[in-house]
Amino acid sequence: MTQLDVRPIPAFQDNYIWLIRGLTDPRAATVVDPGTADPVLQALASDDLHLAAILVTHHHPDHVGGVRELAAVTGAAVFGPRHERLPFDCTATGGGERVTPAATGLDFAVFDVPGHTAGHIAYYGHGALFPGDTLFSAGCGRLFEGTAEQMLASLDTLAALPDSTRVFPAHEYTLANLRFALAADPDNAELAGQTRQAAAEREAGRPTLPTTIGTEKRINPFLRCRSAGIRRSAEQHAGQPLPAAAGVFATIRGWKDGFR
Repeated sequence: MTQLDVRPIPAFQDNYIWLIRGLTDPRAATVVDPGTADPVLQALASDDLHLAAILVTHHHPDHVGGVRELAAVTGAAVFGPRHERLPFDCTATGGGERVTPAATGLDFAVFDVPGHTAGHIAYYGHGALFPGDTLFSAGCGRLFEGTAEQMLASLDTLAALPDSTRVFPAHEYTLANLRFALAADPDNAELAGQTRQAAAEREAGRPTLPTTIGTEKRINPFLRCRSAGIRRSAEQHAGQPLPAAAGVFATIRGWKDGFR
């Protein structure tokens, strides 16, 4: 399988707009969740690329703010979640469908992953996952519109992908997430090394991403809700037994919301 050429375009304080070069035409670019247009247009001009497609995972402004301008300037096709209200026209898509942007050779399966927002979707293909704000390295999105049960099911769907899957989350949250992971999963021997590695990458001005599904299954407390260590920490934090994985997830998600 040919590995996708995926590059980060930093935006705002900690967003990444992911730029994917086409397989059949490397100059045909696709971008994921462009919250602003200018850095995308600069990246296209710098590398002599043309924008063929825009993939949107959910409706939050820092993920869609640049879509209208980019589509108008470039004529790119826009794909977005069927069950969300978006401030632009697009080809609506959802779980069980596929997105195949013309002239790129790309082919993505679409997953419904509600939790962060009610209609959030993710794109998976060519060994790469673009989960928007559903899955981060060592973390997951806040529950703005969905339930703990929904988000846990969404994360289970993504965790079932091959361990080698490269994961391209939309935010640089890794170090903050690892600080919480160390509190919630103190017996996890892998977290200290992951923290040192992530700190070194940021110190060098490099992204900590992509991660992989295999890595996340080992370090991400939200993918480890069924482990004895996470359950023990969650029960201690809640002060009560938590027999169901959804209860463990809800507890650590609430704990993370207020963690400093």
